[in-house]
Amino acid sequence: MKYSIVFTAALLALGLSACNKPADVTPAATVTVPVPGPAGPTGDTGATGATGATGATGAPGATGADGSMGAAGATGVTGDTGVTGDTGQRGKTGGNTVIIIPPSDAPPAR
Repeated sequence: MKYSIVFTAALLALGLSACNKPADVTPAATVTVPVPGPAGPTGDTGATGATGATGATGAPGATGADGSMGAAGATGVTGDTGVTGDTGQRGKTGGNTVIIIPPSDAPPAR
């Protein structure tokens, strides 16, 4: 029994030490990032593009339709016929002549 207690104690010591094994820590590699330098000079301006072609002329429009003929005007009203005048008296034979004598205070006619 002496050996069993010693054996158990050794086994226990080995078991506990195996659980608490620290991991190897590898330091992270240092990464150097290049810093861009100042910008270069501006490039030359590009060439101007070509001008487009002129579009085609449109087709002429269609001629309009003729207008319809207007209606005929109304006929005017016929005017009234005038009243026929009375027929004059027939002349008398051996007639009466009337002479008008001016008053005496009037100057004589020349």
